[in-house]
Amino acid sequence: MDTILEKLKDDSQYYGEFGKQYLSNSDIGTLLTNPKEFGVSRADNQAFAQGRLFHQLILEPHKAEEWEFVDVSSRNTKAYKEFIAEKNLEFALLEKENLQIRKLVDVMMGNMDFYDDIRNDGNEYEVPAVGEIEGLMWKGKADIVHPEMLIDIKTTSNISDFKWSARKYNYDSQCYIYQQLFGKPLVFYVIDKTNEMLGIFRPTEEFVKGGRDKVKRAVEVYHKFFSDNATDDINFYYVEDYL
Repeated sequence: MDTILEKLKDDSQYYGEFGKQYLSNSDIGTLLTNPKEFGVSRADNQAFAQGRLFHQLILEPHKAEEWEFVDVSSRNTKAYKEFIAEKNLEFALLEKENLQIRKLVDVMMGNMDFYDDIRNDGNEYEVPAVGEIEGLMWKGKADIVHPEMLIDIKTTSNISDFKWSARKYNYDSQCYIYQQLFGKPLVFYVIDKTNEMLGIFRPTEEFVKGGRDKVKRAVEVYHKFFSDNATDDINFYYVEDYL
């Protein structure tokens, strides 16, 4: 087990072929809404890259030093297209986006309550775990393992709606999976990208139960289409519902 966890600390292993032998919370949405996309790699994009930079600046600042940014007005410019071609990249962040993300980091880390919890001396960062849930093997990587809880840092476009968007983006199933893997409750430390408002969101039992139900439904879909004893061909999948 120690060897597995050591390999999963490496992002290339966690997100690569080795890590794909395990289910993760990112599979929940795919299995429940479009199982034909299960196991298909997603191209990098602005949202993914901004979230990754935000996390690295707080949790793994040495990785953030490796980024290169394009100081242009938009991705439609010739200079941007020449840059990604020269660097052989699918996508790059603009310098103005880099500055915006760093401002969010400064705001979050400038709050003493957030700073004290995120920089607690007993914390561990980017900690992987694997375990069996509903008869299948799952993986997870906690942003922060605090002595009393798990902390997951998030950005949102509207913090007033976070209580609802958290369900939309399957943070409820993330809570359930991580609670099972790490044996600690998961708490969200959030910043609004538009107005820089901060929030701490502690999941209720009802929220986690909703996540558990999603995991159970996702496992049913997995067994139906992808397990060794699959009963249906994914190529014949279709949506059936009531209006």
